[in-house]
Amino acid sequence: MDASTSVKRIIMSGGGTGGHIFPAIAIANALREAVPDAEILFVGAEGRMEMEKVPAAGYEIVGLPVAGLVRSLSAKNLSLPFKLIRSFRKASEIVRKFRPDVAAGTGGYASLPVLRAAQRAGIPTLIQEQNSFAGLANKYLARRAHAICVAYEGMERFFPADRIMLSGNPVRGDLLSVREARGEALKFFGLDPSRPVLLSLGGSLGAATVNRSIEDGLALFERHGIQLVWQTGRGFHNTAMNAAANAGGVVCVFDFIARMDLAYAAADAIVSRAGAGTISELCIVGKPVVLVPSPNVAEDHQSKNAEALRGKGAAMVVADADALSKLANAATELIRNTAAAAELSRNISRLAMPDAARNIAAKILTLK
Repeated sequence: MDASTSVKRIIMSGGGTGGHIFPAIAIANALREAVPDAEILFVGAEGRMEMEKVPAAGYEIVGLPVAGLVRSLSAKNLSLPFKLIRSFRKASEIVRKFRPDVAAGTGGYASLPVLRAAQRAGIPTLIQEQNSFAGLANKYLARRAHAICVAYEGMERFFPADRIMLSGNPVRGDLLSVREARGEALKFFGLDPSRPVLLSLGGSLGAATVNRSIEDGLALFERHGIQLVWQTGRGFHNTAMNAAANAGGVVCVFDFIARMDLAYAAADAIVSRAGAGTISELCIVGKPVVLVPSPNVAEDHQSKNAEALRGKGAAMVVADADALSKLANAATELIRNTAAAAELSRNISRLAMPDAARNIAAKILTLK
């Protein structure tokens, strides 16, 4: 990227969930790498995780009183119009005072007020859509966005085709070398190199159906000599620890895995939800995977993400409603069928876009 760019002041926005925050941080890091003297201001949602994660990454952040829609009957929704009005006013003030050259957003309700304020002020905007089914905020902002970075083909059904760039989703840099770290990973988790390893990801908050399905499959895994690295989330951790203590096989239980690079490196196969960020990591890692899309997300986007991979022969998919009866068997068969696992691995690896953050940053720097 050309560090002589005139783009020096950039607003980054996106938040409410890690799927929006961590890509924004990765893009900001790539911008700093290209333009060390760039001034980058994050705008997020008050009280959400970005207010902690962004300063920890070394960036200033300002919070808006915006909140997301509760997708069930809730009194909380009554206050949304007032929060949105206050957020738009504050966003306009932030844009006026910071005077950005470009504003970029990674989706989520936190990005809507500030990117719309930037558009109204005539400032170029870029949006990044992680999912194969576009979110409401990005669909609204796309009409006036100068550039739209996507992770899936076929996004013309949501966005103007002439402004779409297939960039992929930014991922953590430590995942780029996991293929060379298997020996270190097996030692880290205390695993036997001669036996296969299944990695199950319940997410930081856990995935109840996935966790219960893995618990029910412990005896099956033991019979087939499968070692399990099991990330449960906080809510299921004690239950999983008790189940592991009564299981005969090798079961490593964690509520949270800090060294995800080593967890990926150790795995012969992976069970996971189908969030966009996780799928992008799985493409980089290139391991065979069984996806269990969460049914409790906006626009059922995890199912659409998973089907996009299955359509390319890059993943197995088990519906959440079928997980208790099918997931453990599917994971076991995947590990035992080495030819099928190798085919899935090859196909998912072809979808990897390891330079996504740098490519998006480069596009931002052209928008002045």
